[in-house]
Amino acid sequence: MPTYTYQCADCGVAFDQFQKFADDPLTECPTCHGVVKRVIHPVGIVFKGAGWYITDSRSGTSDATVPAATPSSGEPAAATPSAAPAAAGTEPKPAAKATEAKAAVESKAAD
Repeated sequence: MPTYTYQCADCGVAFDQFQKFADDPLTECPTCHGVVKRVIHPVGIVFKGAGWYITDSRSGTSDATVPAATPSSGEPAAATPSAAPAAAGTEPKPAAKATEAKAAVESKAAD
């Protein structure tokens, strides 16, 4: 049997009542015999079955399921990440490229 919550309009008392679905709602407060109304509460939503998770809708393999590559050169794992910033530092910056291109255009215009 469901539990319904009622609140009295006169005295403000709130109370719970076990009732069958077929039973009529209560109309009288047990404390002051005033008018009561059923309080509607939001229900919790439970999603069951496939398709409710982000991993259920993806096709193929995801990055999380692919194991990370281990270094094969025998170096410790801490040495591998430090190589990536060094390689990135050798590339000229985009601003430097734009400055060089602008200087080349100006020198051609001056000739």
